Amino acid sequence: MINESSVQVAVVQAAPVLFDRDATVGKACQLVEEAASHGTHLILFPEAFIPCYPRGLSFGMVVGSRSSGGRDLWQRYWENSVEVPGSATEALGEAADVADVYLAIGITERASHFGKGTLYCTLLYFGPDGRLLGKHRKLKPTGAERLIWGEGDGSTLTTFQSELGTIGGLICWENYMPLARMAMYAQGVEFYLAPTADARETWQSTLRHIACEGRCFVLGCNQFVTRDMYPPDLPMREELDTQPEVMCRGGSAIVSPLGDVLAGPLYDQEGILYAELNRDELVRSKVDFDVVGHYARPDVFQLAVNLRPRAPITTR
Repeated sequence: MINESSVQVAVVQAAPVLFDRDATVGKACQLVEEAASHGTHLILFPEAFIPCYPRGLSFGMVVGSRSSGGRDLWQRYWENSVEVPGSATEALGEAADVADVYLAIGITERASHFGKGTLYCTLLYFGPDGRLLGKHRKLKPTGAERLIWGEGDGSTLTTFQSELGTIGGLICWENYMPLARMAMYAQGVEFYLAPTADARETWQSTLRHIACEGRCFVLGCNQFVTRDMYPPDLPMREELDTQPEVMCRGGSAIVSPLGDVLAGPLYDQEGILYAELNRDELVRSKVDFDVVGHYARPDVFQLAVNLRPRAPITTR
């Protein structure tokens, strides 16, 4: 039962079963059960948890050419990505239903329309009844991510109303886009989810800044991954020989609306962070700063946000 002023949250820092969608879904469901056993109401998993964030791999792409091995690797990644809806989302929804929790989890989404040849970095939201509430597609993949992921549009730049409060968020370096953050604040986000692949210490400053700026609770979540977790038969696996043994050391954390770190950061291991969040802090924090309220200057600054879906083909 949810207390009117107290919300229990969990951030899962773990590694997927890399490049194996079904095994990773199974692991995620087990971790949902574990986190829920602590009385948790909201659980967050990292960016691209299913089937993995393919750190260290080039997919055989350089300016002007692509390799056959890179195409083989792409096919492996594509085959293990998630269709929405599909069997993977059904299993995740069932896990949320059984655990009676809100669940947010990063996936690589395989497009189900317009040729089905594009992947997106996506955050899925499930309700405690197992229903898929919606999704957010990363607006701007970073650096070489643009070689493997398409860009989302404004139609998934949204928040979700729940009995806990307003839930929403951005993925990884989207959080460095001031206007994207402002769009989230304007929708009243209270539980701001920031799954990432950034394990640098500077990311902690980002999480704390967003909490202070948006006067919201921020849940940051990353993976812990080592090089030996990659499948030995993976095409182009030799590219990883020059990579460090610890490919991603984590850094998950939970931050209050005044920028205080409530849990974490967790480094160099898998684990689950828990925190009890007092909703009254959301109100108290805004007495001196409300970025879209009394601290806004709409007479000077205005932001236009296009929330319409942008289909490449329309029929009449």
